[in-house]
Amino acid sequence: MKAYVLRSYGPPDALELTEVPKPVPGPGEVLVRVRATNVQPYDWHYMRGEPYVARVMPGGPGLLRPPIPILGADVAGEVEAVGEGVTGFAPGDAVYGMPKGGGFAEYVSVPQDLLAPKPANLSFEEAAAVPLAAGTALIAVRDSGRVRPGQKVLVNGASGGVGTFAVQIAKAYGAHVTGVCGPRNADLVRSLGADEVVDRTKEDFTRAETRYDVLLYLAGDRSFRDCRRVLRRKGTYVFVGAAAGRWVQPAGRMFAALLASLFTSQRAVGADVIGFPDTRRNLLELTELIEDGRVTPVIDRRHPFSELRAAVRYQEEGRAAGKVVVTL
Repeated sequence: MKAYVLRSYGPPDALELTEVPKPVPGPGEVLVRVRATNVQPYDWHYMRGEPYVARVMPGGPGLLRPPIPILGADVAGEVEAVGEGVTGFAPGDAVYGMPKGGGFAEYVSVPQDLLAPKPANLSFEEAAAVPLAAGTALIAVRDSGRVRPGQKVLVNGASGGVGTFAVQIAKAYGAHVTGVCGPRNADLVRSLGADEVVDRTKEDFTRAETRYDVLLYLAGDRSFRDCRRVLRRKGTYVFVGAAAGRWVQPAGRMFAALLASLFTSQRAVGADVIGFPDTRRNLLELTELIEDGRVTPVIDRRHPFSELRAAVRYQEEGRAAGKVVVTL
């Protein structure tokens, strides 16, 4: 089968399109014929091995070489075969899921608990845009932020891959949502259900008079100290992403927020979809939200498999509104 293999850290050109053996599903695994995948920061952080401090952290990139030879954290496709002990899936089923690697290939073998039936109202392209980004947004809203009906939620980075889902999921949980984004994407964020939109080029959201119960920090380089100004006394700051750097950031900014929160009444907490113990639960809840029409994936660009490296380059620029999808 064809796959993009990463043999050493580097730019998108380090992804080598080559022939590799087709995987064989082991016990509890499902072999998926990939119809679509997407590219996201999770992939290019592993591709470049950055920030460098992450190479010595548990679960991070390897110190000297990439631990995941075939990237691609999300997939949507059809079941080709199932391994011993698999229940609930059969050849021909349309599925989507988060294998956390292997999606940049024609086939991938996925543990069954990382898969779910594809939402009936989504194409393979649309479904591939969902698992990691929407799962992160769901955890940020439901678990880390503990959002309840009537609360005020601010989403900084509302037009990005996670942000477009976060706005919709927070609304589905009954919150009053304010989205922060650039002027180019203001109408998009409003269309997703945001009650208010802040133009980050004209207003500093950390200087606003409004106080929020939950602040989802998905992009940018503002500190927890800055963001605390717009949180209620017992508000929650949920960090997912921030401006990236080669050596420490965004890890340094995240650790600083956790440390600072020890001395305040406000919580600072991350939203870790990779380490979450029940991916299937997330996928099933997302499927319900999608099929009910409360959540819709936003796709900025679609690329054929032959242009995957170009898709990664575009995503690295940080200008995508929603997701960047690759079809096979």
